[in-house]
Amino acid sequence: MDASARLLRLLSLLQTPRDWTGVELADRLEVTTRTVRNDIERLRGLGYPVHATRGSVGGYRLEAGAVLPPLLLDDDEAIAVAVGLRTSAGGAIGGIEETALRALGKLEQVLPERLRRRVNAIQAFTVLVPGRDSEPTIDANVLTLLAGACRDHVRLRFAYLDREGAASRREAEPYRLVNWGRRWYLVAWDIDREAWRTFRVDRIEPRLPLGARFTPRPLPDEDVAAYVARGVTGSGWGFRAQVIVRAPADAVRERIGPWIGTVESIDERSCLLDAGASSPEMMAVYLGLLDADFTVTEPPELVDHLRRLAERYRGSTAA
Repeated sequence: MDASARLLRLLSLLQTPRDWTGVELADRLEVTTRTVRNDIERLRGLGYPVHATRGSVGGYRLEAGAVLPPLLLDDDEAIAVAVGLRTSAGGAIGGIEETALRALGKLEQVLPERLRRRVNAIQAFTVLVPGRDSEPTIDANVLTLLAGACRDHVRLRFAYLDREGAASRREAEPYRLVNWGRRWYLVAWDIDREAWRTFRVDRIEPRLPLGARFTPRPLPDEDVAAYVARGVTGSGWGFRAQVIVRAPADAVRERIGPWIGTVESIDERSCLLDAGASSPEMMAVYLGLLDADFTVTEPPELVDHLRRLAERYRGSTAA
């Protein structure tokens, strides 16, 4: 292995998030520990911040530096980055479309032909459903600020517009950002209301400076995405029903997403589905997805609609 190839191999090893001893690196590269030390110095000279610790548990680690040095990606990583950049260029987050396209162009320019063909195949045979003109565009700076506040456990002060357009001032402890399609949501503890709330990020206008640090509290649900889905869709439900399904709860959860309703086990063979929809007709569609027997006793509108559907389906198969 020549010096240039060895240096690239050493850099690839150091990009793994772990400490490497000099002996381990020497074994991997099939060189002496002295050669490893010399190669480490060459990498440092090229701008790679390789940190070394002494002692029996010491070793080498590539750390973050003041500037971004070149990265080495394996095949799958390169494809993942290319697909991610192409998706980002779709405009879900404002202000990064052009930057994403620039980065994608640089990456595709150096991709080997075999990888470029795979990336182009994904592009050519993938159909994206365009968002409606009314779909919000997220400010990248706001998203970054919120993510940093979640990471650092810092209180947020912000102006907020609710779904009716009413403005309010909020102070909250931010915990998680959830991306659902083209929309982003902030899960936070509302200090004034002393309750968990889900805020649409495109309706948030942060106030600076940020507030004081806080001690994190347990999240309202281990599955934060499901928590947001239930809250967002549940608030828009115009029609609700409780249905006894003759199937195990886990089997029903596989067919019914959290944005439709919650599932509670009754016994090993049945469960209770508390579901919501915009109308009895849409609720009937959801129930048809269960692929299991179920019993509905109320509300009357849903019972009547299911009876009409049963007669219609029975007539469609009559001889």
